[in-house]
Amino acid sequence: MSTEPDLRTDPALLPVLDELRQREPIFHRPEFGSTRADHLAMTAEDFREVGASGRRYSREHVLDVLDERQRHPQPDPWETGEFHCRQLADAVYLLTYTLRQGERVTRRATIWRRDPDGWKIVFHQGTVVAEA
Repeated sequence: MSTEPDLRTDPALLPVLDELRQREPIFHRPEFGSTRADHLAMTAEDFREVGASGRRYSREHVLDVLDERQRHPQPDPWETGEFHCRQLADAVYLLTYTLRQGERVTRRATIWRRDPDGWKIVFHQGTVVAEA
């Protein structure tokens, strides 16, 4: 018996999956903005994050960290895969995927909401994949 869930996206959600896949990993896509104003625009007012460390972060803290990264950019090669999209409510979607950054592998989950002025990130979590 497999422990893995069925991660097939409902065919009706494939257009949403395609849109959101282009936006992940969040805050690593300069085509969607790289300034504090851009990040404010792409996050919901009550946005929060649970980092791979298990720590919880407020929107303001995340924005401060992103500002610091902009001041001191470092190479950050990454690769994404295994995307899955699930609708949670009207205009609210859960996008899950795997992120590889060198040897570090994390499972990511982002809750997105489609607002009249575009996509907003409501919640994000990263979990380190333990060695098998």
